[in-house]
Amino acid sequence: MQLDNRAQTLLKALVERYIADGQPVGSRALSKISGLELSPATIRNIMADLEELGYVASPHTSAGRVPTPRGYRIFVDTLLTVQHLDEQAVGAQLRLQSPQPQKMIANAAQMLSSLSQFAGVVLSPRRESVFQQIEFLRLGEKRILLVIVAPNGDVQNRLLLTDVDYSPAQLVQSANYINQNYGGLAFDEVHARLQNELRQLRDDMGRLMQVAVEAGSEAMKDDKDDMVIAGERNLLSVSDLSSNMSSLRQMFDMFEQKTGLMQLLDVSAKASGVQIYIGGESSLVPMDEMSVVTAPYTANGKIVGTLGVIGPTRMAYERVIPIVDITAKLLSNALSHN
Repeated sequence: MQLDNRAQTLLKALVERYIADGQPVGSRALSKISGLELSPATIRNIMADLEELGYVASPHTSAGRVPTPRGYRIFVDTLLTVQHLDEQAVGAQLRLQSPQPQKMIANAAQMLSSLSQFAGVVLSPRRESVFQQIEFLRLGEKRILLVIVAPNGDVQNRLLLTDVDYSPAQLVQSANYINQNYGGLAFDEVHARLQNELRQLRDDMGRLMQVAVEAGSEAMKDDKDDMVIAGERNLLSVSDLSSNMSSLRQMFDMFEQKTGLMQLLDVSAKASGVQIYIGGESSLVPMDEMSVVTAPYTANGKIVGTLGVIGPTRMAYERVIPIVDITAKLLSNALSHN
């Protein structure tokens, strides 16, 4: 439902006041800070309408109101006035120039945390799972060592346990087939093409190749999804997130396991520009009291990762959004010229 100008002004004033002091906002306070010449009764009626629409809620302990996840969403999408940050000043603090990309990424996470006073997170660039060649080495009955050589010379090994005892000649034949037909491609692409082409091969050999491609894909992805997190302890001083042991345990489980954060950052990499995930609204955010502001970053024009700030739902979005946006641009520029 479209809100009229008065309702938008009151909602904006309420969210900004609540972000500033964390206390439910009453009608009397709104009449002072909104700049609207409205009677208390009119403000109460508008607030009742906003509550019915799900934008604000009334805690049991107070006559004032607080924003809901839906209220935060309309605030950040349509009512927020983003602060201007000097990109050069931020860039001077970020110290991104380094011969080592991983050092730049660590610096970016640290500075996201320092500038926002929350936690900074960067999902490291993923290398494509391209292989130059593979080899099979028979270790024993139904045990094969898969050797994967990447185009840059990196070598990965994986142990394959098979249902069939393959002979050395079969292993050489299978490796030669994959290398000659698919060397230089990504394992995911090979897997898709093999689905059709393996029908022409013997079943046992086809199964070996499929197992090898799946294992190779996993091997090349290992250690590529590194996530750098800085400033987790900043969140201990945020009462909204650390108010009880259950919340604390949930928060640090998230940092330790990383799986949920990884999924969220993966999703945001597919979107353009800054994205805001609000707890209680997005299933990707594990806590109702938490929000994550993200942006993808690039290298030579191609999206290679995502970075962001993790903080309370009650954060100063007008500051955090430009911090994330500028950091993504600076890291993209640094990686492209590295």
